[in-house]
Amino acid sequence: MKTFSKLGISGAYIKALKELNIEKPTEIQEAVIPRLLGKQVDLIGLAQTGTGKTVAFGLPMLHSIDATKPEVQGLIIAPTRELVQQIKKQLFKFTKYIEVPIFVEGVYGGEKIERQMRRLRRPTHIVVATPGRLLDLIARRSINISPVKTLILDEADEMLSMGFKEDLNKILKYNTSKERNTWLFSATMRSEIKQIVQDYMSPDVIKVEVNKHSVVNENISHHFINTQIKDKVGLITRILHKRKKERGVIFCRTKAGTQKLTEQLQAAGFAVGALEGDMKQKERDKVMRAFTKERIQFLISTDVFARGIDVNDLTFVLHHQMPDQLDYYTHRSGRTARAGKKGDSIALIIPGEMQKVLDAQKMLGITFRQMTV
Repeated sequence: MKTFSKLGISGAYIKALKELNIEKPTEIQEAVIPRLLGKQVDLIGLAQTGTGKTVAFGLPMLHSIDATKPEVQGLIIAPTRELVQQIKKQLFKFTKYIEVPIFVEGVYGGEKIERQMRRLRRPTHIVVATPGRLLDLIARRSINISPVKTLILDEADEMLSMGFKEDLNKILKYNTSKERNTWLFSATMRSEIKQIVQDYMSPDVIKVEVNKHSVVNENISHHFINTQIKDKVGLITRILHKRKKERGVIFCRTKAGTQKLTEQLQAAGFAVGALEGDMKQKERDKVMRAFTKERIQFLISTDVFARGIDVNDLTFVLHHQMPDQLDYYTHRSGRTARAGKKGDSIALIIPGEMQKVLDAQKMLGITFRQMTV
């Protein structure tokens, strides 16, 4: 087993990683870090959610920054504000022990743009951004990305699913540095990603693929429980009682369903919080803070926030309903079994829904086992 030191990571970063209980590199980190450290290279990293991609690209990017130059040298594009906040927070933690500070700024919709413009006037080395807000800031001349040396597209497949194709093309055209490294990370290699690779990356691009036969993290066990609509809340209550010392996420398909289930479980005495699209950014941040600090034991969320929930000790994910799109099953279940741990993904199935389980097995290469409570 390689260590971060053998991969070429400097002592100050290793010290910070140890404090975060990150001591052994994951497969994607082991494969990617030596290829990126101190080299001018374009790279595609294919790995599913929860495999440690932020460490894999974040550490090489931090190593590439000249902290004495107060200009934007690194740019990370991510699909959601929650993921932007999460990446920014992790990079900040990694830099705890370095001698000259590296300044990271996060920009995303849902916060006043003027506030972000003010923050960008300070020395900034790395910007983490959602595509739309970044283009707004470029248009207002608050940020110049043309000299950026390292550009990372994180969760590229999700950004394309969310309709950011044109925005990504514009951003890649704005960055005109001839010495640019472009690193693209994705769970899948769909045709639009191949087009981005062809248009904006080197013909010598390195491709690294981890667990190529498994779209879903292999440490997740998949289960289904047969039930009726009227019995779902009682069933969920029993599951949570059995797991009262654990933490997990329950996914619902609709905002209304999320709110209703939250109220029902709160009335039953559980410490739960909701994440859904009608909530203001401030409210969502408050819920995520409470969940991270364990004041909330169980989180109830719509699919929109699946990618932004990154808490390492979640032992299970519960699907109030199976999602309409199989991609979402991957993102939902990827909230558990992170950082090499094991976890359960449990789907509540009503009559007529078994076909979704069979489709997921076939398309994702996983096996569901029936569970009873």
